[in-house]
Amino acid sequence: MGAAALLLATTACSGSDDKAPAGNTQNAASGPLEKVTYMSGFGLFGRESYVYAAIDKGYFREAGLEVEVKPGLGTNPNLKALSSGTVQYASIDLTGAFLEYGRQGGIKDFTIVGAVQQRSLTALMALEESGISTPRDLENKTIGAQPGSVNQVLFPTYARLAGIDAAKVKFQNVAPQQQPQLLASKKVDVITQFPVGKPGVERAAGGRKAVVLPYTDVITDLFGGAIGVSKQTAQEKPDQVKRFMTALLKGLSDTINNPQEAGQIYAKFEKTQPPPVASAEMTLMRPYVDLGAGLGQIDQARAARSIAILQGAGAIPDGLKPEDVISFDLIPKPSA
Repeated sequence: MGAAALLLATTACSGSDDKAPAGNTQNAASGPLEKVTYMSGFGLFGRESYVYAAIDKGYFREAGLEVEVKPGLGTNPNLKALSSGTVQYASIDLTGAFLEYGRQGGIKDFTIVGAVQQRSLTALMALEESGISTPRDLENKTIGAQPGSVNQVLFPTYARLAGIDAAKVKFQNVAPQQQPQLLASKKVDVITQFPVGKPGVERAAGGRKAVVLPYTDVITDLFGGAIGVSKQTAQEKPDQVKRFMTALLKGLSDTINNPQEAGQIYAKFEKTQPPPVASAEMTLMRPYVDLGAGLGQIDQARAARSIAILQGAGAIPDGLKPEDVISFDLIPKPSA
C-alpha cells in the first residue's frame, strides 16, 4: 500500500473498540475529522512505526484527526515542505533545525513542538570488512547521503571536532532507500545512517557486519528527531498541534515498549522491511527516546547547551536561543 494513500479512516482495522470501521471519517466525540499530512524523517523504515501505531490503534482518530503519511527526505527538504504548506507535520532533526535556523538565509518558518529522540541518531555506517572503524578512516572515502540530511549538513562540524579534513571526504547523492544496497555492493564506502538502521543494513549486506560511527561520540548533548510545524499552524491551531502530539506519543510509547507488535503494525502499511527488522529498529531506538524527562520532552537548558556546542564549533553564529526554534508551550506534558 502506498504511503501517500495511508489515511487513518481506511487503515484502522475492525475488531477493537477504539478503531473506526473502514471508510468512517467521523469522530464520534466532535464530528468530522481534520485531515493533516505527516512527513517521516528519512524514508519509511521500521523506526517510523510509531506513527503507524497511532493510526492503527485509533489514537489519531480519538484526537479528531485523519493522518496521511508521506516519506521524508531529511531535515532540509522536510522544512521546505512545512514552510510551503505541502505537509502540516514533519519529523525534523532538532540539531539540523538549529543549524538551518541559525544560518544566513536559512528556513525560519517553522517551530518544533516535541521530541521523538532525545539523543541524536545521527551517524555514519560502513561494513566491518572495509576496515573503517574510526573517523580518521573516513578520509579519501565516499559517503552516500541524501542531500540536505542532517548527517551531511553536520558533517563539517563532526569532521572538525574529530580532527579530520572534511575536504578529503567525498559525498555522493543517494536516496535513503538505496543506501543499504549501494553499501553492500561497495558502490560507496560509507552511508549516512541511524544506529537503529543497522539490522536493515546488515540484512541488505547478506549478514555481513556493519560498523557504526555515531556523531554523539564527537559532538555531545545533541538531540535527535523532533516534530515540526509551520509557525502559522502553531499560532492558528495550537489545540490541533497538542492533540496530534499526544496521539503520536501514545504510538511512540506503544512501539518502544512492544517492538514485536510495532514490527507487525509496520508491515500492515509498508513493505520496505520485514517485521523482524522493523522490530529490531524499534528495540534499538528505545534508549534514544526517553532520557528520564518523559516522552516528547525537550529540556530547555540542554537545548541551550546543544546550541552553544554548535556555536563553539563555528556551525552557527551567536544569538540563537532555544525558544527561537522550539515552542515549549506546545509540547504535551508527560503523563502522571
